[in-house]
Amino acid sequence: MPDARNMLDLAARLALRAAGDVEPNPMVGAVIVRDGAVIGLGYHRRFGGLHAEREALADCRRRGHDPRGATVFVTLEPCRHHGKQPPCTDALIEAGVARVVFARPDPHETSGGGASLLRAAGIACEQAGDSSLGVRVGDPFVKRMTTALPWVVAKWAQTHGGRVGSRPGGPRWISCEASRRRVHRLRARVDAIVTGVGTVLADDPMLTARGVRVHRVARRVVIDARLGTPHGCAIVRTARETPTTIVTAGEPPAEARRVMESAGVSVVAVGGSGRVDAQAAMRLLVERYGVTTVLLEAGPRLLASMFESGLVDAVLVHTAPPTPGDAERLTTEEERLCGMVADADRLTLVRTKRVGADVERWYCAVRA
Repeated sequence: MPDARNMLDLAARLALRAAGDVEPNPMVGAVIVRDGAVIGLGYHRRFGGLHAEREALADCRRRGHDPRGATVFVTLEPCRHHGKQPPCTDALIEAGVARVVFARPDPHETSGGGASLLRAAGIACEQAGDSSLGVRVGDPFVKRMTTALPWVVAKWAQTHGGRVGSRPGGPRWISCEASRRRVHRLRARVDAIVTGVGTVLADDPMLTARGVRVHRVARRVVIDARLGTPHGCAIVRTARETPTTIVTAGEPPAEARRVMESAGVSVVAVGGSGRVDAQAAMRLLVERYGVTTVLLEAGPRLLASMFESGLVDAVLVHTAPPTPGDAERLTTEEERLCGMVADADRLTLVRTKRVGADVERWYCAVRA
């Protein structure tokens, strides 16, 4: 019998190919195996398209194999409901597979529960948590279904000494060109990019994906309690080209709101007392805009606040090589942020990779 971990890892790597193309559906991959050999591969390629199991069954038949009696490894429990596609459970039963192994159950009240239908049809069905990648690939979907909150990736670049923001008179970029290109690829796959008004004032960013294939156009979201975003900044100037929302604390002055909305910016009030409720803001993105994935590109203050609110699910950090400027004293917010990343109880390092001159590190938040 093939190793479940390896097969579910393979299924997860297939699923990740569709990041940015399937949301709000989950990324799902499937592998069909018989007599120790892989005879079919599939993944959910795009929203509204065939699900992973049906893709894998079709691939199996294209290869000249009969899936009858085979084992199907799939990252998410096969669905049992009629949506844009018919139930995957029906396809597996009709194909006569002998066994289904899935990495995690489907929490959706409508589509979940497919395992019991498969067992009732005489198909051996079991959950195997051996593959951490197989489990994690479903995290964005599962979080949205169970908490009504989006999956949040916090991203920043820092010097070897932990400095996050550029200093006056210093270079604009901390990270190298190769790292910045990887960030553009990530921007091109998420539903929303969130920043703070401080970053807008300091850097005047566009927060768009450029020079890469764009899988989806991310909504730009500025957390700005007092609606102090400059009318002439790049985000406001291009709001009619790229969806843009400013989240304020309480109702902003009518004239300031009118000016922003006349430029194409959506202004939404969340919370009060001069402070945006971060959790309410993230929930609003799900409810109003159908957001599943968020890329948080902000300064250390907003980053630390999102960490403390328990809203960060993954972290991407690009660390530049040591420079003489590393001896410069960190701000209080930078020290807080460095402390949070160093706290093993909050984050676990899942991947380290050399990217150009930088070191790229991916962390996942540890949840109870």
